[in-house]
Amino acid sequence: MDRWVEETFHPHWRVRLAAEDVLHEVKTEHQHLVIFKNRTWGTVLMLDGVCQLTTSDEFIYHEMMAHVPLMALDHPRRVLVVGGGDGGVMREVLKHPSIEKAMLCEIDREVIETALKYYPEIPGNSFDDERAVVVIADGRKFVAETDERFDAIIVDSSEPIGPSAVLHTPEFFASCKRALTNDGILVTQNGLPFLYPDHLRDTTRSFAALFNHVAPYLCTQPCYFGGPFALNWASDEDDHLDITVKKLTKRQAKRGIVTRYWTPRLHNASFALPRYAQTLVDQAIADGRRDRVARNSHGKDQPASGTTLRT
Repeated sequence: MDRWVEETFHPHWRVRLAAEDVLHEVKTEHQHLVIFKNRTWGTVLMLDGVCQLTTSDEFIYHEMMAHVPLMALDHPRRVLVVGGGDGGVMREVLKHPSIEKAMLCEIDREVIETALKYYPEIPGNSFDDERAVVVIADGRKFVAETDERFDAIIVDSSEPIGPSAVLHTPEFFASCKRALTNDGILVTQNGLPFLYPDHLRDTTRSFAALFNHVAPYLCTQPCYFGGPFALNWASDEDDHLDITVKKLTKRQAKRGIVTRYWTPRLHNASFALPRYAQTLVDQAIADGRRDRVARNSHGKDQPASGTTLRT
């Protein structure tokens, strides 16, 4: 009989996946990691009862994390990925021919080694690319201390619980802003807004207190059970959100990028939020604006133009 691995992330309901072949499993004092084969999902990674990725649908998340910010930039050269040790975001970032340096900051080298051993199709050859730089370090500390400036920072972290919680704080996002170029873009994952609205609300509020423009966007990630999956975008440059489908189409053709999920039309459509999410985001934007005004009044920041939301 097949073993069934249960996802325990949701407090009031459960999803079970058939583990037809367990490839790797380890239980430590801090976590339970299991990697197994499933006929629908391919190779599955679950950490502490939460589905982290599957080889069947990983392209959706990784394409939307990378191409939404990078296709909005005229000529992205330097990108920082925080987390993302499976290499999927790096794989997509490196498809952009203008990239001169793609830096991955991962706290645990074993995450990279696990990917290369058990699901090498996700990183592909990204870690061997001469433009790729891998740094094994605490992402929070690295971003706070780096002197480098990036055209885009992509935060590919897990949920805001445990060790990853520090990558979802206002202090970390402030460090990211400092490490961006003036027109740079910050993107992070924001989970399932229908089930966990606080995640989207808190990040949006933090972004609105720091950046002039905040624009959450959505994708459909089948293995993240519970509705649309949210990502969040922040920048001080408004032109990045005014890009047309025609321009995106030309840009994709010029760069020669082949995708399985991202398209120019989907790029723009992904910023359209359902009413329940839009209402939450509108309030978070207003709260973030007030936070920024309060901080400015104490001399901790320079006044800036009002925060706007993509509608």
